[in-house]
Amino acid sequence: MNWHTVVLTAYSVGLILFGLWIGRTVHRSSDFFVAGRALGPGLLLATVMAANIGAGSTVGAASLGYQFGLSAWWWVGSAGFGTLILAFWVGPRIYEIAARHGFYTLGDFLEHRYGANVRAVMTALLWVGAPAILAGQLIALAVVLDVVIGLPRTTGLVLGGIVTTTYFAAGGLRGAAWINLVQLVVLVVGFAGALAFGLADIGGWSGLSEGGAAIDHSFVNFWRGGDAGWILMALLVPNFIVSPGLVQKVYGARDVRAIKLGLGLCGVGLLAFAFGPAVLGMLARMHVPVLADPDHALPILLRDHVPLVVGALGLGALFVADISSADAILFMLATSMSQDLYRRFINPEASDRSVLLVARTAAIAGGVLAVGIGIVSPSVVAPLRVFYSLVGLSLFVPVIAGLYTGRGGAPEVFASVIAGVAVAMAVRLATDGAGFGALTPNAVGLMAAAAGFACVAAARAVRGGAPARGPGGE
Repeated sequence: MNWHTVVLTAYSVGLILFGLWIGRTVHRSSDFFVAGRALGPGLLLATVMAANIGAGSTVGAASLGYQFGLSAWWWVGSAGFGTLILAFWVGPRIYEIAARHGFYTLGDFLEHRYGANVRAVMTALLWVGAPAILAGQLIALAVVLDVVIGLPRTTGLVLGGIVTTTYFAAGGLRGAAWINLVQLVVLVVGFAGALAFGLADIGGWSGLSEGGAAIDHSFVNFWRGGDAGWILMALLVPNFIVSPGLVQKVYGARDVRAIKLGLGLCGVGLLAFAFGPAVLGMLARMHVPVLADPDHALPILLRDHVPLVVGALGLGALFVADISSADAILFMLATSMSQDLYRRFINPEASDRSVLLVARTAAIAGGVLAVGIGIVSPSVVAPLRVFYSLVGLSLFVPVIAGLYTGRGGAPEVFASVIAGVAVAMAVRLATDGAGFGALTPNAVGLMAAAAGFACVAAARAVRGGAPARGPGGE
């Protein structure tokens, strides 16, 4: 057993034990779902940033950096822009409504604004897409375990699923928030060390940008390279504004100040962190110009091309990032099943004890489903794109319209979802995923979603059928 294995094993055992210990204090559904609405700026910063820096932001972004260069910044950078919008625009407004009405989930808001049918449909769509992004996190964990100790991919997926599901199911948001704080410290220290040593080894940025055959001029193009660049914004930014898991973390805030300060710092931190995985992927390209699987670029760099201590800490940070994002997805699945389906439609009189049991069972079921998807998925980024596309196209327009306009009901929402998803799929198929220049399939889909909502709202207004509600459904 090498030192890398020792570090990962110790960290996994520690997470499980800490989650079980925190779980002893979780007796009410409000503790599990919104941490008693007691998260200050520090814990909110930690839990949201740890959730946003996962498989896609580490293994996936480094894979894009290995293939396309510095333009991979936009994968994580887009998350930073979305988080800043959530911090200062969407988050405070939806928090005030949630605190006033006692909401636990985004589904609570959607029903308040549009009705029970919208809540049910959006929950079903979430269970279609969310296991895919959880699978992406588990694939990245399996990649790390494969590179470090040679575990088969399926075995790594199962082990990653067990670790994540166990500690989250015990502690919910309260446990995850404290664990995320520890994870964030390990993550920042590990990646900063790997980046500093990696750049020093090849003579700094000049050595990287003049990396010869392995790194050509296009690799230092910040704006666009291959499938990376600013074109990723239409796919990613909306998700980091209206993702149910992130909105629910906002619900757990102590007050509006905690949201603005905690999430504002988180957004700035993501913009800065975005350079790390992209540059580390480029460093891996210099050391190993040919890789059969680009997803292995970052783990191989940390294992073989930085000092042992730095590499072990970096791999620990990578493991941390994937697990912390995985618990955010379990959070979405657990709360949507227990609150949006079970308590709302199946057993409205359910006790807190019953709701907690359903939430924990849903987390386990989501973990099992994600392992199955991970076994058949080709890469880390592939399932993430599925989730980001589905959630952004389905939720962005209804949530923003619900918060800031007084128009629209269930027909407008369903028109928006159908138009957005259908048009994006049609453009993706017709152009082999390329879109029309700057108009990516998701960008066109978002425009179609907005148009669908607006057209139905206008038609119902003409007929006198549009509901008269204030912004936010107030």
